Amino acid sequence: MIRKCSASAVALLASLGSAQAETTIEWWHAMGGELGAKLEEIVQGFNDSQDQYAVQPSYKGTYPETMTAAIAAFRANQQPTIVQVFEVGTGTMMAAEGAIVPVHQLMEEHGEGFDPSAFLPQVVGYYTDPEGNMLSMPFNSSTPILYYNKDVFEAAGLDPEQPPKTWAEVEEFSKKIMESDAASCGFTTGWISWIQTENLSAWHNQPIGTQQNGFGGLDARLSLNGPVQVKHWENLKRWADEGIFKYGGPVGGDNAPPLFYSQDCAMIMNSSASRAGVIANATDFEVGYGMLPYYDDVEGAPQNSIIGGATLWVLSGKSDEEYAAAAAFFDYLSSPEVQADWASFSGYLPITGAARDQMADFYAENPGADTGINQITLNEPTENSKGLRFGNYVQIRGIIDEEFEQLMSGDKDAQGALDSVVERGNALLEEFQAQNQ
Repeated sequence: MIRKCSASAVALLASLGSAQAETTIEWWHAMGGELGAKLEEIVQGFNDSQDQYAVQPSYKGTYPETMTAAIAAFRANQQPTIVQVFEVGTGTMMAAEGAIVPVHQLMEEHGEGFDPSAFLPQVVGYYTDPEGNMLSMPFNSSTPILYYNKDVFEAAGLDPEQPPKTWAEVEEFSKKIMESDAASCGFTTGWISWIQTENLSAWHNQPIGTQQNGFGGLDARLSLNGPVQVKHWENLKRWADEGIFKYGGPVGGDNAPPLFYSQDCAMIMNSSASRAGVIANATDFEVGYGMLPYYDDVEGAPQNSIIGGATLWVLSGKSDEEYAAAAAFFDYLSSPEVQADWASFSGYLPITGAARDQMADFYAENPGADTGINQITLNEPTENSKGLRFGNYVQIRGIIDEEFEQLMSGDKDAQGALDSVVERGNALLEEFQAQNQ
């Protein structure tokens, strides 16, 4: 009996030792619903693939809520090892000196065979420092594309295999669609800020701000009230007055997708990551895919679109073992197999060339699924199309929405509304610069 007890005790101690040897880290994220379930499946795959580390995912609400929770937790010394932060939080995270461990540093110290050159520059460029070092790990990167109703196009006498390429064609096609009574409006859009202002600028190789759109320093200021942006906002207002364009509301434009699903509007511009939702909801018609339209009188257009979505940031104040766990998890996340599975499920972009190559069969079997990646890699990024990096940009996006609604209501013209965006936004940038110098 004593020997049996001793053997049991030894086994118990061994199991406890094994449990203690497994390093557990927390990952706070902002993905609910089906995407959240898929995220947990990916984490479980990592946890099952080895017995040294375990990642514990925790949903913390929206992107702003998740970022706010992480900042509060850091101040209380209760921060997770990894936090998911949306792209417009990059400037704020960078300015949080001492609060983050740059990914390039993490992977140099703990990664195995990590190769920054394997990542698509159009994706990681948003999240690199001026020397090209990766600051955070891309996870869910998207870009806006055009979705259109092929059935409506055919009913209006348009070629259902040919989406509009230019804004002039968007107007022309919309008028034909409305005149034929195939639909009551031409197009709608999500995200006036991200799609119709920021991406509109990058797609036409126009600056959003000074200092390489904020990449060059905290003294950057907004400049998105130039002729191309003003012309576009003027057109959106005119098209809205003519019924060609229907406004989907502020922030993400949540009222826009139902206008497309109900076939009230023949076209919608929205995230490439909306593809699964579009397919699920557009049950009564065939969906087509196209790149964002451009103005053909703007030299250099189309250039390339810029990304949305989020990356994974590593917070300071953790042990070497926890950082080794984070590095191992990032190696797993960036593997071609995991990336291809995630991208094909979600509609987000593959972040490496190897993952893109691995998705060749998926793209061949799902026409249009590669529109986003083809669009964002159309040309090498310029200083105007690499992305943007401004502090307080979450609030600035709110200003863009407010001023656009002033335009829609007729209280301001396009120039006045965009001038106000610049004036109000620059006040926030000056405040951010003063706080972080």
